[in-house]
Amino acid sequence: MAKNKNLIYIAIALVAFIVLAFLYSTPVFTGKQLFQHDIVQYRGGAKELIDYRADTGKETYWSDSMFGGMPTYQMGSRFTGDLIKNIDSALNFFPRPVNYIFMLFAGFFLLGMVAVRNWKYALLGATFFGLSTYFYIAIAAGHNGKINTIEYFAPLLAGILLVYIRKQYIWGFIVTTLFMGLQIAANHPQMTYYLFLALGFLFLSELIRAIQKKTPMKHFLISSGIIAASCIIGVGMNSQRIMANSEYIKETVRGKQILTNDSHTGGNSGMDKESMLMWSYGKLETLNLFIPRLMGGGSQEPEGKEMMNRVQELVQENVGSQAEMDRISKGFGNLTYWGDQPGTSGPAYQGAIVCFLALLGFFFAWKKYRYWILGATILTIFLAWGSNFMALSDFFIDFVPFYNKFRAPSSILVVVELLFPLIAMIGLYRFFKDNELTEEYKKKILLYVGGGTLGFVLILLLFGKSLLGFHTENEKTYLPPFLLDYLTEERFKLFRIDAIKAFIYVSIAAGVLFMVLKQKLNQNIALIIIGIVSLFDLWTVNKRYLNDDNYVDKIFAENPFQTESSDLMAEKVQGNPNLEPILANVNVNKTLETIAEKDKTHYRIFNNILGTFSETNTSYFKSSIGGYHAVKLRRYDDVINEYFQIMDSVKVPNILNLLNAKYLVLGGPEQPQAIANPKANGNAWFVSDLKFVESPNQEIKSIGVIDSKKTAVIASSDKKYFDGKTVQPDATAFINLTKYQPNELEFKSQSKTPQLAVFSEIYYPHGWKFFIDEKEVPYIKADYLLRAVHVPAGNHDIRMVFEPEVIEKGKWISLICFGLFILLSGAGIYFVYRKRGKGEVPIKEE
Repeated sequence: MAKNKNLIYIAIALVAFIVLAFLYSTPVFTGKQLFQHDIVQYRGGAKELIDYRADTGKETYWSDSMFGGMPTYQMGSRFTGDLIKNIDSALNFFPRPVNYIFMLFAGFFLLGMVAVRNWKYALLGATFFGLSTYFYIAIAAGHNGKINTIEYFAPLLAGILLVYIRKQYIWGFIVTTLFMGLQIAANHPQMTYYLFLALGFLFLSELIRAIQKKTPMKHFLISSGIIAASCIIGVGMNSQRIMANSEYIKETVRGKQILTNDSHTGGNSGMDKESMLMWSYGKLETLNLFIPRLMGGGSQEPEGKEMMNRVQELVQENVGSQAEMDRISKGFGNLTYWGDQPGTSGPAYQGAIVCFLALLGFFFAWKKYRYWILGATILTIFLAWGSNFMALSDFFIDFVPFYNKFRAPSSILVVVELLFPLIAMIGLYRFFKDNELTEEYKKKILLYVGGGTLGFVLILLLFGKSLLGFHTENEKTYLPPFLLDYLTEERFKLFRIDAIKAFIYVSIAAGVLFMVLKQKLNQNIALIIIGIVSLFDLWTVNKRYLNDDNYVDKIFAENPFQTESSDLMAEKVQGNPNLEPILANVNVNKTLETIAEKDKTHYRIFNNILGTFSETNTSYFKSSIGGYHAVKLRRYDDVINEYFQIMDSVKVPNILNLLNAKYLVLGGPEQPQAIANPKANGNAWFVSDLKFVESPNQEIKSIGVIDSKKTAVIASSDKKYFDGKTVQPDATAFINLTKYQPNELEFKSQSKTPQLAVFSEIYYPHGWKFFIDEKEVPYIKADYLLRAVHVPAGNHDIRMVFEPEVIEKGKWISLICFGLFILLSGAGIYFVYRKRGKGEVPIKEE
């Protein structure tokens, strides 16, 4: 009877999560969809991949759509061995973002049921976690892979706790393996890496408890073995994806550096420190976990428009010279954000009540949770400081494996956003339910923590201007007093509003807990009050960053690259900052579409209007010199940094010719100009001269000055390729592209002498195969980033095809691991119910 009652409560909780998720996302009822910047960029960059899939029913693992060509492993490709991904799709069946919000709630609810085994506290904890502001900022930006990964944080931890804490080995194995597999399938390794840094503290905690004999060493060893096996199988179910990406990552900006210069050292692995640590949280900025607009919130807060209007008025009234205007421009930054990061979409707000209860939790929670959560919290906060705590950052970059593969250390705060709700929930449960805590101890801790927290907020309210400053050093240096004073006062107002709210919310929570101790308030009523106030707090803050304005008509969400404007479109777009770029880019898109329709051959376009290396409009219509992707191939990124940062009028055209940029789109968004480039090298060409160089630096320098139609730059390490081969000029020789697919290109050639054919296709050492007259032949790298092959004299059919062996190998490993998971889970469930049927007593839980 009790069991059935509990199941009813669980079902009610799940229904509540569905209702909350839909209430937050009411525009989905009218058919509107989220408009997410990163998903818009994805739609453009993945267009060739999606079209190929639709036309052939097959998958291409290479696309020429962005950056001259790159693998599609991080562009939305589907892996046939990814059966675990089908489970992920089934769990996320609600429309976006309802699916993410529901899964965040439901996943933590499972964790709560494991940690405290009480649906009320699990429900409360789920709202604490599921409404963390950072998640809603990430959803608004389109970081779907990140949120998809985070939604499996809590259930994965639940599985591990089932093994370590509850000693439910079989169910723990099933839950851990399943959600480990789902987490990897969500495909955001950075988030998973950060989670496992925190889980390392749990492992150490359990080891120490075993050494101290607070738990049997045998149990620790068995549990660790089960969890290790679960993680291995979970990872194994994603082998196809992991193996492909592991091979790919070595050739990207996350892999080994090739050049040696001021920011790179050839042979070193990972990104340069400046790129890694650019988005580092300020030390004081960490307090926005508790007060959202401590540093202004986001760079684009709603109040920013009014502030900008007033700033313009003040400038017109007080500035009388161009020199003074230039000085102001140097100091002018984000109006509504003055933290240490270059800019931000919003704060990692956790909730005033959640932070307060988390502080209480570090005194009230069981020690088996308290210490590892505290350790993991401290480490992740310190790591989030990045360049503001270089001693620790340098250590992790230099000595901790894989840490240097990831950028934006501020995002590690997702760990705190998991652990604070957890320790808050556990602490609250023990406060109400555990008689081991004396009433005197509860009162003392509540008085100290509550009084200290409220006192801290009062100090910030009274002395905040002098303590926090409300301006940056750059603003202090360049802005005149009339502007600096205005900004300081307006920013203080933003802070003061949120600080007063934090004071009120914490006062309510502390007051409720005191009233329960005084037996003047029922525990259930106390939980309801805390839940409602916390829900109101987080909900209202989240709506600043993800609200009805983020939803648009389906046509704009699914086709953001419009080529025609109309009065109706203008009416729908007006006043919506998310849609204004669609209307602004119509003429550029029309120009790109016209080029693609008139010339259907294979070539690339250099679009210099929209930001060549931060847009995918071009890729939507035709192959692009640029694109938008965080994990570019290293060699291509080197060329971008070497040539396109400065835009040398002689060297850049040479590079564009090398990359077969047949058309240039120049001018402005209103009147774009499509200019044909008759000097483009074409898809392939024969060279009569080889220039051997000793270093990668010489390679990349040379390609900007040579006549690439006649000369190829070859690394001296590839000299052996020409042993027994000659290259001789022939003015009549030609090589032409006869068939193009992103993963297969065919050419016909004719020459009287042996030739070196250079292809305007990006070099990638894994998976590409060359065939001359259907006989496979080796190929080399030429001109730092292109492919080249030696072609004998005569008439030949040349074919290159992308058939990465890692895809097939990974597929079988994935399928075997998935089958093993099903087999072991089935056997385990059979064992559990067989034991229960015999009436055997289960292992006593701790």
